Parts: sequence; structure tokens; C-alpha cells
Amino acid sequence: MTREQYEPVALNVEATRKRWRKEPAFASAYDALADEFAALAELVRARQRAELTQADVAERMGVAQASVARLEASAGSRKHAPSMATLRRYADAVGCELRITLAVKRKERHRAV
Repeated sequence: MTREQYEPVALNVEATRKRWRKEPAFASAYDALADEFAALAELVRARQRAELTQADVAERMGVAQASVARLEASAGSRKHAPSMATLRRYADAVGCELRITLAVKRKERHRAV
């Protein structure tokens, strides 16, 4: 009896995204969620910069690790938008302050010049 070895396949996320963006439906849906993806990435980057696990953040926030996982994933789901209080608690837990900015849309920025 031979034992098969699992050989993981590396996923190049950027190359995959570029390939999928060639599909108009995917590109449109992805662009519609751009701000949510940016928020998610910022949460995860802040936690990683602080060298904390989700469990570490959860402990500091006084919540379950699953709550932190759900918070980090909620940005792209549109099913649950975290409150400002929750985002402040997360920011505090990872040693950051919460800042929200509004930026002129790219199309409008071009016209205003």
C-alpha cells in the first residue's frame, strides 16, 4: 500500500485576480466592493504589524476569537457592518487609532483640475 503525499499548490492571488478581472461581471462586482476590500486589508495589516493573532486581539477586546474573525471577514460580506465602537475597540486592541477619511472620487478629481 502506497501512501500519497499531499502537495499543496501555490496560489498567486494577484495573477488570479488579474485573470478573473478580464471577465466583465467579475470586474464590476469586484470594483463595487473595493472599499470593503480596502477596509478588510487595513484591519489585517494593522493586526499583523502589531504581531498579534486573532486570538490576541479577541482577548484584548474581551470577545471570542470567532468574533474577530467575523469582523475581519465582514468587510467584504455586506451582511454585517461593524459599528464605530467595534472598530475603535479593534483599533485600540492592535495599538492604533481609528481614522476615517473621505476622498474625492477619481473621476471627479480629474474634472476639478
